[in-house]
Amino acid sequence: MLYYLFTYLRENFNMPGVGVFYFISFRAAMSVILSLVISLVYGKRLIRYLHKKQIGETVRNLGLEGEKQKSGTPTMGGIIIIAAILIPTLLFARIQNVYIILMIISTIWLGLIGFLDDYIKVFKKNKEGLAGRFKILGQIGLGIIVGLTMYNNQHVYITRETTGDKPALYSVDDKIVKDGIVKVDDKGATHTYARVKSVVTTIPFTKNHELSYSKIASFFGENAVGFMTPIIYIIFVIFIIVAVSNGANITDGLDGLATGTSAIIGICLALFAYLSGNFNFAAYLNIMQIPNIDELSIFIGAFVGACIGFLWYNSYPAQVFMGDTGSLALGGIIASLAIIIRKELLIPIICGVFLIENMSVMIQVVYFKYTKRRYGEGRRIFLMSPLHHHYQKLGYHESKIAIRFWIIGIVLAVLSVVTLKLQ
Repeated sequence: MLYYLFTYLRENFNMPGVGVFYFISFRAAMSVILSLVISLVYGKRLIRYLHKKQIGETVRNLGLEGEKQKSGTPTMGGIIIIAAILIPTLLFARIQNVYIILMIISTIWLGLIGFLDDYIKVFKKNKEGLAGRFKILGQIGLGIIVGLTMYNNQHVYITRETTGDKPALYSVDDKIVKDGIVKVDDKGATHTYARVKSVVTTIPFTKNHELSYSKIASFFGENAVGFMTPIIYIIFVIFIIVAVSNGANITDGLDGLATGTSAIIGICLALFAYLSGNFNFAAYLNIMQIPNIDELSIFIGAFVGACIGFLWYNSYPAQVFMGDTGSLALGGIIASLAIIIRKELLIPIICGVFLIENMSVMIQVVYFKYTKRRYGEGRRIFLMSPLHHHYQKLGYHESKIAIRFWIIGIVLAVLSVVTLKLQ
């Protein structure tokens, strides 16, 4: 909103200094600062309020060290994260940008689902919370919204070179939105580019680093491409949002683990968004150039600032838990960002910690059921799942586990960035 206000003041009153709001770097920096202030200052007030209202966590007896001390710790702290993301975004971003609108919807949508789950647990005293099928339906609903918007919205497109070695169109569903964008490189050569609407994603570690969903649809026959492409794309988007949001939810089992991991992932995605939105960097790295996506840096800045600010109170020993209000929202945000930036195939690397936690639960359940059916009693691979509880059972302190998982997250983030040049 401030962007539009200062634009009006500059155009109508020629006020000096307000032009700084045209720079995304300035607005992104302000977004980070404001999100930190909100999460640190107002986060403390919310914690006191939750204490006063006795909105505390009911901890199940899992036989883990230190779990009794966590009982009664305020929960639903994800409200802090959501507020610290939305307020700076609404103030500093161009709200008309389709990507900003999608991220606001994603944040509120899964935040509300998580809030309802926490409300049932805390106020209705139902430890199960919201039924799993309703959570999945909510995640599917968000996947449909994101998928349909990315596929149909006229403002969602990428830039392609129309002269030289590269063809203008990569796949049968490519449609030129705007042609004739001319750039002159450092050697004086002229290149013509077009803005093309196409459903493609980035394939890491390959020279021809783009995959069109229409190529996948072509397996059903050339006549089915137009019909099957949006269906396949939306199904894939739904799968990503369900998997990542549940992965973040499962990871939120130790003080600071999900929050710190999400901040690391956010920084990585911020770099991808900046490089993909900058024409010169995208051309140099030979990666997909996505017009108008650089505006996401304001949202991601608020996201990272909110996570770091919340970590101040959520690190061991935690003064507040984010609850499903925060964990589902964080996972949905990360999944939606990866889809918008067209890096969804990098999610197994970027979100490797979430993937490992998810897989540990799946492996444990499958192996337990298999051995119970075959031997009459269920056996376990891990002492307890998710994986972080396995290490707790081995005697590791939870702060050491969280920090080591953060280190793994940093390594995976660096590896994800390296894929930009490994083609």
